[in-house]
Amino acid sequence: MRSFSFLHIALLLLLVVLSGCESTGSGPVKAAKAGNNAIIDDAVAAAYRNAEEYRIGVDDEVKVSVWKNPDLSVTVPVRPDGNISVPLIGDVPVGGKTPTAVASLIKDKLSVFLRDPQVTVMLTKLESDEFLSRIRITGAVTKPTSLQYRQGMTVLDAVLEAGGVNKFANADGTKLYRKDGGQRKVYRIRLKRILKKGDLATNYPLLPGDVITVPERAF
Repeated sequence: MRSFSFLHIALLLLLVVLSGCESTGSGPVKAAKAGNNAIIDDAVAAAYRNAEEYRIGVDDEVKVSVWKNPDLSVTVPVRPDGNISVPLIGDVPVGGKTPTAVASLIKDKLSVFLRDPQVTVMLTKLESDEFLSRIRITGAVTKPTSLQYRQGMTVLDAVLEAGGVNKFANADGTKLYRKDGGQRKVYRIRLKRILKKGDLATNYPLLPGDVITVPERAF
């Protein structure tokens, strides 16, 4: 989605939880020094990179939009044969392809009928890889849990879904683990500042597969 007309989603990526090589995250951590906007921009950029790698699977829901041609725009699930149906051009094989590749394929097919069609492909539901795309929050929270990823989710959203931190939590020692480009990156979350002071500098947007761990205090 680097022609990121296609996928206004910080949505979707294949992440294997806590695997690969670990490195200290330099993206959001460095960006924090430049202010919250830089943090968000960096997180969105990471989402774009990972979204480009996502391979569409059976039962995923795909939204195809053709600029200035609403009659050709559809939102459909991927059939068991790996195809979707698009008006005017019929079946399009999307299984195993990235959204970027699908947009290019549909554009090529529509070019027979339209002059320079502008095609956007967005994934509106992740069904084929729903388990790997979940958000996990563990450690010193009221209800350690696994959440279905939703576009726009932040660290605070996940913490609230887990019932908040418990009385043993070292909230400012919270860490976010993320798989990015074959490496496991670790970002420090100043959770106490988020919860007590409304300081959202480390309230990072989440990506599918992220893991948040809240440690206990050392007594």
